[in-house]
Amino acid sequence: MPHSKNRILSRASPVDLEDLRPHLRVIEMQPGKVVAESRARVNQAYFPHGGILSCVVELEDGWTIESGMIGNDGVFGAAQALDSKASLHKVVVQVSGLASVMDAEHLKAVALSSPDLLALLIKYEQFFLAQVQQTTACNAVHSVEQRTCKWLVRMSDLVGTELPVTQEFLAQMMGVRRTSVTGVASQLQKEGLISYSRGKISILNMDLLQRRACECHRTVRELYATEFNDTERPALPARHSACP
Repeated sequence: MPHSKNRILSRASPVDLEDLRPHLRVIEMQPGKVVAESRARVNQAYFPHGGILSCVVELEDGWTIESGMIGNDGVFGAAQALDSKASLHKVVVQVSGLASVMDAEHLKAVALSSPDLLALLIKYEQFFLAQVQQTTACNAVHSVEQRTCKWLVRMSDLVGTELPVTQEFLAQMMGVRRTSVTGVASQLQKEGLISYSRGKISILNMDLLQRRACECHRTVRELYATEFNDTERPALPARHSACP
């Protein structure tokens, strides 16, 4: 059942999924495609099966900083569908993949007729808000190395250990200079944690990469596990004691 490859849809009751099914269609999300502009009305909800949607904040000086990431564990557009509000972020396809998509008006109609589905969508929105808040704290406090490792671990949760991303894009999403990321990536490659070539980063030692990351990904992952009773992913190892 293709729609159930998204972990939010997989948690919907069989009755709710049957009500949603006539309105769902599967599409290929193309890298770089803008799914929503900031402060623009959202007309569709996206339930990724794979790939990654990146929610970013654009500043007047040209910086673009990622505030949240959505993969097969989430949905974009559900909250906006429920209250007909505009998107608070620009949302871009970071990594390609399939997604189940439906018009916002149909999702709203089904959700308002089902307390269980409505509660599920609201629960995810609360989780996503917590992810954004954690990212804000992380960007303010943690080192570029910790944040880089955290970002790579989060991506690997969603798409595996072969990451189609450049150092330039990684720096842009983190809101730091490329030279900062290049220095970190070079050290991680030297130590055998990753390898990188143009347009791709491969994770070679996930355990150590997780230990070098800050606690923020662990915090977000544990929150998701608690909120959704999720047991699909093993617990992360403790952070390396040598990290600041």
